[in-house]
Amino acid sequence: MADSPLPLFHGTGVALVTPFSPSDFSVDYAALRRLLDFVIEGGVEYIVINGTTAESPTTSTEEKAEILRVAKEHVAGRVPLVFGIGGNDTAAVERTIRSTDLEGVAAILSASPYYNKPSQRGIIAHYERLADASPVPIILYNVPGRTASNLTADTTIRLAQHSNIIGIKEASGNLEQCMQIASLKSDDFLLISGEDVLTTSMISFGAVGVISVLANAFPRPFTDMTRAALAGDFATATEKLFELLPLNPLMYEESNPVGVKAALEVQSVCSNAVRLPLVEASESLQQRIRKLI
Repeated sequence: MADSPLPLFHGTGVALVTPFSPSDFSVDYAALRRLLDFVIEGGVEYIVINGTTAESPTTSTEEKAEILRVAKEHVAGRVPLVFGIGGNDTAAVERTIRSTDLEGVAAILSASPYYNKPSQRGIIAHYERLADASPVPIILYNVPGRTASNLTADTTIRLAQHSNIIGIKEASGNLEQCMQIASLKSDDFLLISGEDVLTTSMISFGAVGVISVLANAFPRPFTDMTRAALAGDFATATEKLFELLPLNPLMYEESNPVGVKAALEVQSVCSNAVRLPLVEASESLQQRIRKLI
């Protein structure tokens, strides 16, 4: 088990990458098992499979099912698993939820619909339909930099009233909006940071942790930082944050998960292979990541 007795979905969740073979870009299941052990031994409290960091737009339905099966089998209950199911066709997402084997899955993380740019009413209707259909709880995911629309604080609080919507991964980067959610939400609704470097700040006003990209490659320092913040030791948390800070922009310079996969390759956890339209990290980026590691 993770070496922390925190409540469910408190602490560090990791938005797990999907390792690919550099020769043919097939899913590398041996590397996936290695990565699962790496992050669990690094102390993460839970793992998110098939999020956008996992390059889910480029994995097939069959691959998604096999990735989840392998993860369930290999993790074997050591930490909870969250599965990413989202999209911009509500009916299709609902069908996917109903057809996916969610036994052993603690929750679904569902990104707000992208490209369509729905109104707040449309976002509410979308999530309510998914929450009604899902046999496991839903965690909202607000990431307007990728979806081109924002879940406002009012929308989040409205959705929080649904009994099957338990929290939000907030990656808007808008601390004022996050504070509004914290000030209005019920005690049992989970505010989760979706921005690694804002985690300690968000914990200071009510977040319960983070779903992290950096924790793929740096699980121990990241979990130590998050736990220190949750314990109220912000001096230690800030010190650890500042150690990680130079790495963070390199993770996104050539898009996510290009940077973090390069960092994982340096540590011999998995290759830096990504699927088109992403391409592997440039030599310049790889050199700067190697230097910092």
